[in-house]
This record gives sequence, C-alpha cells and structure tokens, in this order.
Amino acid sequence: MSTVTSQPSRNARETAVSRRANALAERLEQGAAALAALARTLSATEWQIRIPHDGRPIGVVVHHVASMYPLEIQLAQSLAAGQAIGGVTWDAVHELNARHATENGTVTLAAALELLERNSAAAAAAIRSLSDEELDRAAEVSLNADAPLTCQFFLEDHAVRHSYHHLARIRAALASGGR
Repeated sequence: MSTVTSQPSRNARETAVSRRANALAERLEQGAAALAALARTLSATEWQIRIPHDGRPIGVVVHHVASMYPLEIQLAQSLAAGQAIGGVTWDAVHELNARHATENGTVTLAAALELLERNSAAAAAAIRSLSDEELDRAAEVSLNADAPLTCQFFLEDHAVRHSYHHLARIRAALASGGR
C-alpha cells in the first residue's frame, strides 16, 4: 500500500508568507502602533516639544517615521534583489531629515497618524512579500561603509527599528519636558 502525500502547489508555495518575513512585518506593525498610541495621548503643546539633541518637534518626528517607510522598503527591496545600495550617506540622510522638518513643521496629529497607518501597512505588506532567500541576500550598503548587509538586517536596522528608536526619544523628551 502506498501513501499519497499532498504537496502544496507551486502557486501555494509562492504565495505562502515566510515566517521570518511575517515576524519582521509584525514587529514593524507593533512599533508603528506603539508610536501612534503615544501620539494620540499628546496635547497640542506636547506635539510641539522639541526632542533634545535632535531639535525637531515630536509631531514632525512622528510624521518623519511615517514618511520614511517607503524609502526604507525600496532600499531593502534593492538588497532583496541582490543590488548594492550606493550613494546614500549620513550627510544625505541628515539633509533629507532637515528638508522634511522644514516642509512639515506644522503637520497635524491627524495627518501624521493617517500617513503612519497607511505607510506602515504598506511597508508590512512589502516585507511579507519577501521570501527567506530574499531576506538572506546581501549586497554592499554605502550608508554602512559599503559593508555587505542582508536584506533582513537592513530591514531590522531601518524600517523595523525606526519607530522604536524615535518612540524612545519621544518618551525621553516628554519625561524631560523637552529640556
């Protein structure tokens, strides 16, 4: 007697979400949700508190996190395809952040939260579309001294970590009253 085992179809294998990718996406969603939850509790005065050693108001930083997800995901997708990330420097990042702060200095809570929700959902969906093979691909990243980084490391160090990093700084700013 032979036993027939069911093999998933090729389409099922291709559309199945990697456990690793799903875990990364969930961490990104949790960080964005925590940032949004804190933002919802802020008064108009607290929304304007400047973050020490950064200088940007809390509201601008919440919007900044939301606005960076598409770029962070685009760069991670380059690594997933085995393409190096060149020409990105910390000076360019600081310039981009300064331009964002100038252009979005009066961002409202509603606008920041809407963008955070929309862009974090899109980022999580993009992460879930990555296979384990893509997460493991590495290429040089100019932002990190041309070190060969995996797509997964890049995601963890940028898109996934971003909300947690700024959430900690926002909490510290609120605790110190922006001093």
